[in-house]
Amino acid sequence: MNIQLDEYTIPISIIRKNNKNIYFRFKEDGILYVTCNRLVPKFEIIRIIEKDKASILRLYKKFLKTQEQSNKFYYLGQPLNVIYDESLKNIVLDGNTLYTPNEKKLNKWLKDECVRVFEGRIDYCLSLGFTNIPPFSLRIRKMTSRWGVNNVTKKIITLNSELIKKDIELIDYVIVHELCHFYETNHSSRFWDQVAIRYPDYKNARKRLRG
Repeated sequence: MNIQLDEYTIPISIIRKNNKNIYFRFKEDGILYVTCNRLVPKFEIIRIIEKDKASILRLYKKFLKTQEQSNKFYYLGQPLNVIYDESLKNIVLDGNTLYTPNEKKLNKWLKDECVRVFEGRIDYCLSLGFTNIPPFSLRIRKMTSRWGVNNVTKKIITLNSELIKKDIELIDYVIVHELCHFYETNHSSRFWDQVAIRYPDYKNARKRLRG
């Protein structure tokens, strides 16, 4: 079932439960999921949607914006146009356009860039007044809920591979954050004092990463 709201044709899926209220939400598939009581007829659902059109459209436009951002290819904070050209042997980065023979080559390039960029930024961040930092190893993997992790006991810093999409300033913040855990293992005020010494604008960086 679809509904027309202004210029948007929105698909609807009705989930019937024993709810007293009606709930609306969009998932990644772009469908408006309506959770309601089993006794609520379709025409009543349509009436409520049309009555609350402004709120539904706000939700839908938010979904569209999220989809647009997720479909863009970002490298060090810059959106790139990706063009696949099977005649190429290697990745070519020309301005804001990245040419690649296939997705496999692109993923390999990104993996190599993570190692190159992160190792380089670690060297830079260590020069920001860090002393007595023990030798540690770097691991890189995709994480869903953290940008970085410092296993102080095993002396392993793990960085989220998704950081390669962020600009250098944010990469540096995450590295500084994890390095400071060698001094303070929790997030006490003393920890944030250590972060502030090396990265004074850390509050803004945290906000940007959350955004």
